[in-house]
Amino acid sequence: MTSQPIKPELAQAPGDPKASPALAVPALALLAAIWGYNWVIMKVALRYAQPFTFAALRTFLAAVVLLPLLPLSGRPLRPKALGLTLLIALSQTTGSVGLAIWALARGGAGKTSVLVYTMPFWLLLLAWTILGERLQRFQWLSVGLASAGFVLVLTPWRLSGALSTLLALAAGCSWAASAVTVKVLQTRHEVDLLSLTAWQMLLGSVPLMLVAALTYEAAPIWSASFVGALAFNVVVANAAGWFLWLYALRRLSAGAAGLGTLIIPVIGVVSAWLQLGERPGVSEGAGMLLILGALGILTLRGIVVERRPSGTLLPPPD
Repeated sequence: MTSQPIKPELAQAPGDPKASPALAVPALALLAAIWGYNWVIMKVALRYAQPFTFAALRTFLAAVVLLPLLPLSGRPLRPKALGLTLLIALSQTTGSVGLAIWALARGGAGKTSVLVYTMPFWLLLLAWTILGERLQRFQWLSVGLASAGFVLVLTPWRLSGALSTLLALAAGCSWAASAVTVKVLQTRHEVDLLSLTAWQMLLGSVPLMLVAALTYEAAPIWSASFVGALAFNVVVANAAGWFLWLYALRRLSAGAAGLGTLIIPVIGVVSAWLQLGERPGVSEGAGMLLILGALGILTLRGIVVERRPSGTLLPPPD
């Protein structure tokens, strides 16, 4: 799983002069290609390293790349709201990234990418049960479609591969929990996205390093393939990817940006099929289509709401 940035609650207003999509659309398309194909790259990397070793390396080194950018860009190096930042780190980096890569080690890249990107549904349910937010009818429809998709992908009547599926779903849940924490943080403090992203990756990588040490069996095989995959994750998927996402989000509506993120698991499935030969079965394929359709309903509905003068600008699904 790519360490995705923490996004602001509101996108630029449609009338904002900075909202020109001239370069933002290509940037978002490039980002979707990077994060979508990265599921295959991570699967290849796991041939040479244990899952938690790889997870710790990619998150720690990405933080090392981002942290020096804080003083270079005139930002304070010290993090704000250390307690909440630590909670985000534990749920976003330790929980979501760690569980996603563990799931990837046990299952297919395409299926894992779809299941991890179910995060918006878990966020809806958390907002309903914890924050008391009422779900609208189209949201219930999305949850219903996604639930049917979960059953088809999980195939409870056939237990093979169930652990990978549950780990990927847990990664999405952990990601949603981090989003709720971010919402709390944003209501209490002014949030600098670069600082928050860098610090939560650094703090979240520490437990991953501890788990990697406790489960250590062998050192990574530092082949050209592993070094290339690790470098891609650190520099391209994390550092460059974060900047592409921020650039696109500042110049596109939140719904349009969310529609771009919907393509990521599609690219993950197609790439895994073509390069790794991971052809989903009938049940898995139908389940993944239902989940992607449910995500599409949420995203397209968000675009419609944004275009209403009195509508609330919604953040894109993570």
